[in-house]
Amino acid sequence: MAADQPQPTAYPDVNVVLELLRTNVQRILGEHFVGFYLYGSLASGDFDPQSSDIDFMMVTATELPDELIPALATMHAQLATSGLPWAKKLEGSYIPQRALRRYEPTGPPRVQINEGNFYLAPHASDWIIQRQILREQGVVVTGPDLRLLIDPVQPHDVRQAVLDILAEWWAPMRQNSTRLQSREYQAYAVLSMCRALYTLHHGSVASKPSSARWAQAALDPRWVALIEEALAWPHPPQVDSHDATLAFIGYTLARAQEFQFPKRAD
Repeated sequence: MAADQPQPTAYPDVNVVLELLRTNVQRILGEHFVGFYLYGSLASGDFDPQSSDIDFMMVTATELPDELIPALATMHAQLATSGLPWAKKLEGSYIPQRALRRYEPTGPPRVQINEGNFYLAPHASDWIIQRQILREQGVVVTGPDLRLLIDPVQPHDVRQAVLDILAEWWAPMRQNSTRLQSREYQAYAVLSMCRALYTLHHGSVASKPSSARWAQAALDPRWVALIEEALAWPHPPQVDSHDATLAFIGYTLARAQEFQFPKRAD
């Protein structure tokens, strides 16, 4: 990106990684490249340099040819080990323009990157939520306006996606809470529950910090301190809250029952 062009974020170290990623992806994909976009905290304005990730999406003209995938894997591995700040905090996916328009529950595996791990996997139902975030808040690094690429995401579909995620990912933690041994993951879980409840109530997606502030005012007061600790991560004091976090997940699952409804036929 030329020095006189607007920078995609207010964080110079982040912009360095984004520019390196952009130039490498465009070099590898050539005519298959359509656009590069940011979502998550960099789009919502709640980016925290001490705890946030860089959520990105690459849009391609068609399904990626098999011969390009190893080159992308090598490039991402080199970027992750480059020593650049933020290079290991990239989380994103590659998706063809046609498939971006609306969520396909039976879609094929897509290239995905999670903090240095490169793999192929189908998009889960959380990509309904990601589409709404991208369409309404996404940052264009380069490429067409996302409102031209993504159909409006209806509140019913966003709520149903949250219910699916709670059932598929969070409910099993009541039987196996190994992930919750990490204090960082406890904070992530608490904020995720706040966001899930906010989305169920409003039919739209807010940032985790905004959802947490809403939850402190709208939910049972017994959760206020737990949410405040999660918001403060990673700043001390940070005490273990495994049991309280597990209880809050149970509370969220119970409250989510109020929003159960038959799935709409397409």
